[in-house]
Amino acid sequence: MSNSRAPQRVAIAGLGAIGAAIARELDGSLDGLTLTAVASGSPEKHRDFLASLRAPPLVVPIDQLHDHADLVIEAAPAKLLRAIVEPFVSNGKSAIVLSAAALLQHEDLIDIAKAKGGQIIVPTGALIGLDAVTAAAVGTIHSVRMITRKPAVGLRGAPFIVDNGIDIDNLREPLKLFYGSAREAGKGFPANLNVAVALSLAGIGPDRTMVEIWADPTVTRNTHRIEVDADSARFSVTIENIPSDNPRTGLITPLSVIALLRKQGTALRVGT
Repeated sequence: MSNSRAPQRVAIAGLGAIGAAIARELDGSLDGLTLTAVASGSPEKHRDFLASLRAPPLVVPIDQLHDHADLVIEAAPAKLLRAIVEPFVSNGKSAIVLSAAALLQHEDLIDIAKAKGGQIIVPTGALIGLDAVTAAAVGTIHSVRMITRKPAVGLRGAPFIVDNGIDIDNLREPLKLFYGSAREAGKGFPANLNVAVALSLAGIGPDRTMVEIWADPTVTRNTHRIEVDADSARFSVTIENIPSDNPRTGLITPLSVIALLRKQGTALRVGT
């Protein structure tokens, strides 16, 4: 018996390294999903890419995406989070959010989603072990700590570094830049710490999740180590992510979204 359900219409906001990779995967290869619309700050830049797709989507302004899709994937600059997500959740639709750090500046979107029957989904992204933290949070988590080490190129321009006049371009040894809560880390490093905020949302919240950030000339990959102490388990996880074309983002991030999309409507679903 064939599945007669209508395909779920998907929109992508942002066509950088992440958005483009997801668009390619959605172009006819994910059952039950169809890419219907995209939005970009520079649509002309992506004209050839979109034309190369087997079923090119509509290109529309961000505030019109919700008219053409049931689900939006936010892969745009963090400052656009609200403009992308609010129209979807206000209409009982879903939004996959990659700018998790910006979500802390717009926590009322969660209340809107709850009131209107919408859903905000934060994918695993660069952080393996998130399922374990989610499970541990059903019980009691005593502490969560995350240590992030990145090459300097992946940290350049972060507000915390700019505001404090820190020179990270001539480092010869690792430099500890920050220690504090995930909430404060998200403010100081909004393009770098989406993983920390996702971790905090899965566990004990952004004010109790502690974060260390290092600029490290000895590493070539974005490295995250999480340490969790809970009543059900004590565990640590380390992941070294290969940077994408955008040095602030790991290659595994778009793959995580694709894996999440593939779970939609599958007969077997593995993972929380």
